[in-house]
Amino acid sequence: MNRRSFIGQLSAVSGTVLTTALPAFPAIDAVSQALTTGYTADVVIAGGGVGGCAAALSALRVGKTVVMTEETDWIGGQLTQQGVPPDEHQWIETHGATRLYRQYRNAVRDYYRQHYPLTEAARAQVYLNPGDGAVSRLSHEPRVSLAVLHQLLAPYLSAGKLTLLLDHRITGADVQGDRVRALNATHRQTGRVLTLTAPYFVDATELGDLLPMTNTEFVTGAESRADTRELHAPEQADPNNVQAFTMCFAMDYVPGENHVIDRPREYDFWRNYTPALKPAWSGKLLSLAYANPKTLTPKTLGFQPEGAKTGDALNLWNYRRMISRANFEPGFYRGDISNVNWPQNDYALGNLIGASANEFARHVDRAKQLSLSLLYWLQTDVPRPDGGQGWPGLRLRPDVMGTADGLAKYPYIREARRIKPVFRVLEEHVGADNRALITGQKTGNTAEPFADSVGIGYYHIDLHPSTGGNNYIDFGSLPFQIPLGALLPQRMENLLPACKNIGTTHITNGCYRLHPVEWSIGEAVGALISFSLDRNVPPRAVREKQTLLTDFQQQLRAQGIDTQWPV
Repeated sequence: MNRRSFIGQLSAVSGTVLTTALPAFPAIDAVSQALTTGYTADVVIAGGGVGGCAAALSALRVGKTVVMTEETDWIGGQLTQQGVPPDEHQWIETHGATRLYRQYRNAVRDYYRQHYPLTEAARAQVYLNPGDGAVSRLSHEPRVSLAVLHQLLAPYLSAGKLTLLLDHRITGADVQGDRVRALNATHRQTGRVLTLTAPYFVDATELGDLLPMTNTEFVTGAESRADTRELHAPEQADPNNVQAFTMCFAMDYVPGENHVIDRPREYDFWRNYTPALKPAWSGKLLSLAYANPKTLTPKTLGFQPEGAKTGDALNLWNYRRMISRANFEPGFYRGDISNVNWPQNDYALGNLIGASANEFARHVDRAKQLSLSLLYWLQTDVPRPDGGQGWPGLRLRPDVMGTADGLAKYPYIREARRIKPVFRVLEEHVGADNRALITGQKTGNTAEPFADSVGIGYYHIDLHPSTGGNNYIDFGSLPFQIPLGALLPQRMENLLPACKNIGTTHITNGCYRLHPVEWSIGEAVGALISFSLDRNVPPRAVREKQTLLTDFQQQLRAQGIDTQWPV
């Protein structure tokens, strides 16, 4: 396509309707700060989420220049704009993460020590967990992750090595054959279009938006068992069957006060909604019961917003709590602050992948109605341990999420488009039971070893209820490696994935999609691009030529990226 025609055709505003607020920590904004029609760098990264930030830092630390776009006004993806404190494996404090990810985690703890009135006991904790959340070893506020990520990027912004374009969405691509020549980034408020050029491009968008835009081969949804040979794959493929997404929110509890929100317009629908899943759900979605993810049998939950025990049942208040007032000086907080990313507000009635702008907005709006209905139900209808109903002192916290409506800036995305890779990660490589069938060993310590490993990670295979009507798919995996082949598209030469869009399957995405693994993927991609530029070789050659692969893996290890688990 002619470059002038390309720019002209893509001058219209494109985007989705999502609530945003002014950035808490400013970055370079090309619309107001620069009189230019475009930028050129060593690498252009589309998407400022976990993988995008890791890729940027990885390239910047070895002297490369980066342009990174982000369609909201907060970088950080799952950690910030989606409002999800890190989900991590049980060894995260000592191993199983990159040096750079550990630097980020340490900086979060240091931020609380430097700026918050912690108790002496909390300040002395080596592994401080500000929220003492049951599911996260570092449960904390989105704004703190935002501050830390900006601290990590600040030197490169100051030196002009990084151009950060907030509120910019990629709206078009100039592609010639197997190479991307440029991307167009449109400012969501003004409609101004910038042309971004580089030798390499990274798709770190939450849904893999660059793949169809650049004609990169990809798949979506569930593959068939005949295709993948996976134990937990369905008999029939379904490209529209993807995991639920969630509109997270934060709340605290002020006893004796009434903070009941207006009755949500879809409350009657959600109050009476029973998910149509196979195997069956445990009953109504808005209840203190759900399907145990591993056994799919009904499981009872508890709810008490002062953190008290609820018998043998898990108190949902403590599950993803991001501030525990017990860690701070008496009286500083009126109550805990809890993050709501629960089974009860998973939205599975629509697929955001490939949705039109109107469809996207409609499903996000309905997901918000679900989350607000859950809050209203907790305030008015949920059974209390004393036999009453509702906790009117529950208070929505828009300030925590940085939005006007109190919900996260962006949906929490669990599944995206996935490249058709040089090498595809299957359940037989990482799933405990499937691997036992392949190897003939009933037990094992690690997953399939990959000679081209560029990182490591771990999480059990965790698929939430899906748009195709599947209930939870949740089972054991093994500590795994990240193969370089899964980061390489089969055909495209200079476009690389950096998050949930790598070459996994619907099943194996369930253990590669969490925070530290996405970070490791992004960091490896940033390092790969830098290595390819320095050696003047394409990324595919790094995998195909043993001497290059050996040099690259040695470089990764020198930068604090483990390529295999300790024996």
